[in-house]
Amino acid sequence: MSLFERWLTLWVAFCILVGIGLGQFFPAPFQFLGRLEVAQVNLPVGVLIWVMIIPMLMKIDFGALGQVRSHWKGIGVTLFINWAVKPFSMALLAWLFIRGLFADWLPADQLDSYVAGLILLAAAPCTAMVFVWSRLTGGDPYFTLTQVALNDAIMIVAFAPIVALLLGLSAIVVPWDTLLTSVVLYILIPVAIAQIWRYVLLKQGEARFDATLNTLGHASIVALLLTLVLLFAFQGEQILKQPLIIVLLAVPILIQVFFNSSLAYWLNRAVGEKHSVACPSALIGASNFFELAVAAAISLFGFQSGAALATVVGVLIEVPVMLLVVHVVNNSRIWYEQGSNQSPISPL
Repeated sequence: MSLFERWLTLWVAFCILVGIGLGQFFPAPFQFLGRLEVAQVNLPVGVLIWVMIIPMLMKIDFGALGQVRSHWKGIGVTLFINWAVKPFSMALLAWLFIRGLFADWLPADQLDSYVAGLILLAAAPCTAMVFVWSRLTGGDPYFTLTQVALNDAIMIVAFAPIVALLLGLSAIVVPWDTLLTSVVLYILIPVAIAQIWRYVLLKQGEARFDATLNTLGHASIVALLLTLVLLFAFQGEQILKQPLIIVLLAVPILIQVFFNSSLAYWLNRAVGEKHSVACPSALIGASNFFELAVAAAISLFGFQSGAALATVVGVLIEVPVMLLVVHVVNNSRIWYEQGSNQSPISPL
C-alpha cells in the first residue's frame, strides 16, 4: 500500500478538522463554491470527482470479462453479494439504526438523508482499492480484475434503478433526472474517458501507461482531500453541535462490512472455490466505490445534506476496517482449506 492508502483514515480526519475550521472562519468562499451549479450538479465537485475516478477506472481492463467462466462460482458469489444482498442489507440496517435505535440522537430533519447516503454507499461496489486488498491477501489477480470489470459494467445499468428502488421504499423522493445525470456524469463518461485514454497510452507502451497512471494517482489523492475539505466546511456546524453523528453513522456501515464479507467468504468455501478467489470476492463485497457515492449524494441532496456526510463516514473507516478483514481472511486460511465444504458459521 502507498503511504496515502495506508494512512487514509488519518488524512480524512485531518480534512475533517481543516474543513470544519475553514467553514467556520471563512464561510463566504465556501458558500460561493456551493452556488456554482448547473442542473443541480456542483461544478467544482464534479471536476474533483472526475479527477478522483478516472485514474481508478483506467486500471480496469474490460477485456478481462472473457475470463468470467474460469471462476464462475466465485463470480456468482460476488454478484450475489454485491447486487442482491449488499444494497438491501444496508437499507435494512439504515432503517433499523437511523430511523429506529439512533433516531433520538440524530437531527430529525436529516434522518431520511442519512438513510439515503448509506444506501448510495452500498449500491456502489468498490473498484480500484480492491486491487490493494486482494494483493495483501494473495488473491488471484485475474479473478480480481474480472470481478471488478464485471461489477463496473453492471453498475452502469443497475446503480440508478437499485438506488431509486431502495430510496422509494424508504419513502425518499428521488428526482430521476438528477439520478440519471449522476450516472452519466460519474459512471458513463468517466468510464469512456478512462478506457479511451487507457487504450491510447497502452499503444505507446506499458512504461508510458504506468508513468501516466502514477502521476494521475497523485492528482486523484489531492482531489479526494479537497473534496473532503469542501464537504466538511459545509457540514461543520452540524458536526460541532452533535459530534456523535459520525460514530452513529459508522455503526451500520461496520455491521454491513462484516456481514457481507463473512457471507461472501463462507459461500465461496461452501461452493468449493480456492482461497485466492474467496479473498477478493469477500473484500469487494465489503468495500465501496465511495467516490461515486459521495458524488451522487452531493448531486441528489447537496453539500450540506446528511447523505453527503454519511458517504464520507464510509471513507473515514474504510482502511482500518478493510485491513481487519484482510487480517482475518489471511489468518483463517487453514480453516478455509480444510476438506469440508460446509461450515455452520464464518470466522468473520
